[in-house]
Order: sequence, then structure tokens, then C-alpha cells
Amino acid sequence: MLRHFGMLAHYNRWANTQLYDAASQLSDAEYRENRGAFFGSLGATLNHILVADRIWMRRFTGTGEAPATLNAILHDDFVDLRAARETEDQRIIDWVETLDDDRLAADITYSPITLPGAIAHPLRAAVAHLFNHQTHHRGQCHMTLTAMGKPSLGLDLLHFLRGEGKRWM
Repeated sequence: MLRHFGMLAHYNRWANTQLYDAASQLSDAEYRENRGAFFGSLGATLNHILVADRIWMRRFTGTGEAPATLNAILHDDFVDLRAARETEDQRIIDWVETLDDDRLAADITYSPITLPGAIAHPLRAAVAHLFNHQTHHRGQCHMTLTAMGKPSLGLDLLHFLRGEGKRWM
């Protein structure tokens, strides 16, 4: 499980780099246009992914900023958002490297933003959710780019593992 989460943390950074490289080619209007994704625009969706990561990392570590809403715009400027994304991706990698089997098996208790009351489950389930959530919303970003007529992105985990991620095979 530890190696698997390490792989996912590195994959996450790689996939975010691919996505942000593609987004950097958009005009400001394209980046901000509501394209019907759950959070509307590509910019809002990218912000949401960072928002959720910060919320989860705050729960996991007890440190860092944790927005109070899931649709917060942390960085209106793309360049600033990208820099924050890169910092958060490294933070996730660094934190995953501190984990051990006992910690992953232990419960985490938190109160969701969308559901009042405490929830508890093993940390490993929440870490798996962190990575699954990012993949889900990166898929929405990919769809948004495709709907704009932009080149398709190869974001599959196996694509990563055949290239930059070979060490995780």
C-alpha cells in the first residue's frame, strides 16, 4: 500500500503537469469560459482540485490552509494557481513518504464541509480518495479541453508508468 500511494503521488504530479501545460495554451477567455463542467470553467475546476487537496492535507497533517467552501477560487491568475499546484503536489509527495502501515490502518476523524458531523474511517481510505478525487476532476478538465477542440491528453496511469514513472513498476 505504501509503494502504491507513492506511485499515485508521483503520478498525480505528472498528470497535473500535463494538464497545466495544456491549460497554459488557452486564451484567458477560454480558461474562464463556463463549459458546463461541475465547477463550470477549466479555471474553476483546477481551483477546486487544489481546494480539495488542501482540505484533505489539512485533515491529514493538521497544517496548511483549508478553504471553507469547495468552490473557492484560491488563485484567479493561472500562473499563481500553477505555482500553488506545484507546491501542493510536492507537499503531497513529501507527506506520503512519511506514512507507514500502522498510520494508514489507523482511523482519521473529520467533519466534511458538505455533511455536518464527524466521520471516521481508516486513513488509507481517505488517501485513496484524495488521489481518486483528483483523477475524477482531471477527467472533467480533459473533457473541457477536448470540447474546445484542443489536442487530447494522455493522462492514463499506465502511460505515466511506461515513461517517467518506470521506477514504480
